[in-house]
Amino acid sequence: MVPAVLHVYHREGAGRPLRILWTLEEVGIPYEITRMSREEGSSEEHRRRHPLARVPVLESDHGNIFESAAMCMHIGDLHPESGLMPALDTHERGLVYQWAVFAPAEMEPSLFAASKRAAEQDAERAASARGRFDTAAAAVEDALDGRAYLVGDALTVADVLVATALLFTVRAGFFEDLSPALQGYVGAMRERPAFQRAFERTFG
Repeated sequence: MVPAVLHVYHREGAGRPLRILWTLEEVGIPYEITRMSREEGSSEEHRRRHPLARVPVLESDHGNIFESAAMCMHIGDLHPESGLMPALDTHERGLVYQWAVFAPAEMEPSLFAASKRAAEQDAERAASARGRFDTAAAAVEDALDGRAYLVGDALTVADVLVATALLFTVRAGFFEDLSPALQGYVGAMRERPAFQRAFERTFG
């Protein structure tokens, strides 16, 4: 059963809610968003939505869901006509699972540990993390190999998760160090009207 209206809880300055709003905009359904202050985001009220008091949280009339990859896949499943999640029992479906897990598990931890701010505190550790991130980014580039999308011939949740992870390199201070192919991939994702609407609602 598709919930009547989905509600996204966001906190000022947070980056991951973008991927949820982007997914919702690609699907093309109405949704509500609450942007909380840092104080509101750490409140007991919000902790009842997310046990670690983090964002985003996706609220529906069925309850709450946290973890951004799970939310994106759930939205895609609620709207199979969008094509964001390939059909069950297909190899393409498995590939979307793969990349949706790869982005937060393999790319993001090393990316943040390699940021310029982290390097100021522990240069050796940041350099090691940067090596791990570069290896993960190279795996994405190899998978694209001139393709527009990671899975199939259209946007899927795999692209939403991986492209937003690559976009975090802007905050980390080394987007310009990405290969031309990966910069082009992120650039193409940023040009999508759904992404632009989501970006405006997230940070505008």
